[in-house]
Amino acid sequence: MDRRGLMAALGAAMVVPKALAAAPAGPDARIVKPPRLRPGDTVGLVEPAGFTDDAFDLDLVKETVAAMGLKPKPAKHLVERYGYLAGTDADRAADVNAMFADPEVRAVFATRGGWGCARILPYLDFAKIRAHPKLLVGFSDITALHLAFAARAGFVTIHGPNAASSWPRFSWDAFRAVAFDGATPTLANPEGHEDRLVQRSGRIRTFRGGKASGRLLGGNLTVLSTLMGTPWVPDFEGAILFIEDVSEQPYRIDRMLTQLSLAGVLGKVAGVVFGQCTDCGPSGASYGGFTLSEVLQQHLGTLKVPSFQGALFGHIASQFSLPVGCRAEIDADAGTIRLLEAAVQ
Repeated sequence: MDRRGLMAALGAAMVVPKALAAAPAGPDARIVKPPRLRPGDTVGLVEPAGFTDDAFDLDLVKETVAAMGLKPKPAKHLVERYGYLAGTDADRAADVNAMFADPEVRAVFATRGGWGCARILPYLDFAKIRAHPKLLVGFSDITALHLAFAARAGFVTIHGPNAASSWPRFSWDAFRAVAFDGATPTLANPEGHEDRLVQRSGRIRTFRGGKASGRLLGGNLTVLSTLMGTPWVPDFEGAILFIEDVSEQPYRIDRMLTQLSLAGVLGKVAGVVFGQCTDCGPSGASYGGFTLSEVLQQHLGTLKVPSFQGALFGHIASQFSLPVGCRAEIDADAGTIRLLEAAVQ
């Protein structure tokens, strides 16, 4: 996901919204639970960011949703293209608004991420969205929607695979437990089964041990840091911050965490989970540079709240489904995230 020009594009795209819907009042405000998914339910497919340029890929998306026992309903502008976006900002926002207003649609799946969700925030009808709570599912650039919904809609969304993701059994089981069953699992990385004396896959690294509980808030670090200072960021007081990223060098992770620190976010949270940072190594020789783990230790290890790295969410095939807005408890020594309430009713 190429987001180098995200900051400039966000500034250029922002327009003054006609009216911002009232946000939930603080971290202890009541969070609304959307209805759970059931076999046979209709789910809307939207592309609020980048476009899908291959009809075969969209066929796979529809077949994937059908394999879940659900009925896919493509948005009106799903196959459109506007530069590197899936249609104009107004059209992409109109698709999201329409899906939440549609009584036939029970949940809304983003087919993919990329860049562009922040551009549609001023066009979203949060009064209408708030009046029709439904699960919004996706990750990566969809983080902008998760955060805006947490700030302005007041109901749970799911940070999980996009509809166009590969959906291996691990991801599907994790999603089904949260979205269909209303379960409250303890999310833990599975044990590795490599032919090694010491397993390397699925490992976690604890920066500061202990347990902490709070509302799950977060997503992609780049998207989160870029939204700071806008009206679409929720209150992180007492939250469990979860973050991930892709194709970012350690100094960029350092820069974004510094921004969250200077903005007061890191000083508010009860705990932090850093998931996967895919392809985040330094480019070329960097003998004098910090590693990613060193950067995280500098920022998270000094917070005096439980924090760990390595949970299975991010730009990976097998990932957890994290209900944004739900209360959860993390155990930084064990590297687990335990849901304290169901995401759905």
